[in-house]
Amino acid sequence: MEEHDIKKIYTIGIIGGTGKEGKGLAYRWAKAGYTIFLGSRVQDRAVQVASDLGELLRGRLAGKIIGMENREAVQKADVVVLTVPYSAHRETLVALQDVISGKILIDVTVPLVPPKVTRVQMPPEGSAAQAAQVILGPNVQVVSAFQNISYEHLMHEEQIDCDVLVCGGSKAAKQVVLELVRAAGLTGWDAGPIENSMVVEGLTSILIGINKQFGTQSAGIRITGVSRD
Repeated sequence: MEEHDIKKIYTIGIIGGTGKEGKGLAYRWAKAGYTIFLGSRVQDRAVQVASDLGELLRGRLAGKIIGMENREAVQKADVVVLTVPYSAHRETLVALQDVISGKILIDVTVPLVPPKVTRVQMPPEGSAAQAAQVILGPNVQVVSAFQNISYEHLMHEEQIDCDVLVCGGSKAAKQVVLELVRAAGLTGWDAGPIENSMVVEGLTSILIGINKQFGTQSAGIRITGVSRD
C-alpha cells in the first residue's frame, strides 16, 4: 500500500470512541486542532459524548468532534484508532475490514482477560496488534500505541509524566503516529516492529497491578537516559 504523509492527516476516526480511552484521545487531539469522528455501535451515544466533549472545548481554538456510527467514522477518517475492549477486538475488526482497507490503524487494545487483568495473557498471534494485522491483511498499516496512558491523564490539563511506545511494520506509518502522540501533548518513541507490541501491551497488566497495590490510577512508564529532544 502507499506510504502515508504526515501532512495529509487531517481527520481521525475513533472506533469505540465513547469509552474512556477513546474520549481522552479525542479530547487531546481536538485541542490540537484535528477533526475527530467519534464512533460507536450506537450513533446516539456517539453524538451525546461528542457534544459533552465539545462543551469542554468551548471557547478554545480547537478542532471538531463529531459523533457517528463506527463504520461511518472509519470511512470518513484519514487515520483510524481502535479503542474497544479486547473482548470486542476481533469482531469489530472483521465487521469493519472493508472500510479500514488502505488506512493506518492505531490499535490501542490490550488483551486483558478478566478477572486476572494483572496477569499478562497474550493471544496466539503474539499481541492484539499482531492479531489485528492478521485479520486486516497487508493493505492496512497497523501501529500499536497508547496502551500505557490512562484516561485520567488524558482528560486533565497538566503535563503527563508518561511516555508512549509505538510499534509497527512501516516506518512512515510510525512517524504519522508519533506526530499524533506529540499533538496529544505526549512524548513518543519508535519501539520497533509490530512484534515488539507484545511487550508494550503486556506492560499494561503490570501497571494495573501497580495501581492496585498503591491505590492509584495513573502508573505509567518513562524512557530515561536518552535526550528527550
